[in-house]
Amino acid sequence: MPTNPRDGSQSDRPARRGVLFVCTGNICRSPLAEAIFRHLADRRGVAELFEIESCGTGGWHAGQGADPRTVAVARRYGIPMNHVARTFDARRDPARFEWILAMDRSHQREVSHVVRPAERVRLIREFDATLASHPNPDPNHDLDVPDPYYGAEDGFDEMYHMLDRACRGLLEHLAPR
Repeated sequence: MPTNPRDGSQSDRPARRGVLFVCTGNICRSPLAEAIFRHLADRRGVAELFEIESCGTGGWHAGQGADPRTVAVARRYGIPMNHVARTFDARRDPARFEWILAMDRSHQREVSHVVRPAERVRLIREFDATLASHPNPDPNHDLDVPDPYYGAEDGFDEMYHMLDRACRGLLEHLAPR
């Protein structure tokens, strides 16, 4: 029986699993991953099992909304998005979130310095079933989600498809049917 940290009471509800998505500025990749995962969990009827958030490793955009191109791609695929950027909190986030999903290796390295064990920080694309089921997986296959910020519009669609596949795999891993 989970205990409420605020008042010490016990609940019959299962404890919520913390899932945190991390990218650079928290305006493109990680907020879209958060929105996709939340949408998928909601559609499956398991959203109440999770505490879902996203953050950035840098604070340049803290307090701002998601990049308009990210919002547009989410809207195009029917994903609701309501986002305010924030920075990774090294004091609080490792204790709050059991699952910390980095968008690329640079985020994984940066966040792994404060998360113990460091193996709790995973690359989101590790959960993409299309990569895991490849008959001859290339050990050097790039599991990074490329940052579309400085690129063309189609980079946002490519990001969406990568994150959609990865979030589907993550949800299946955390809440199998």
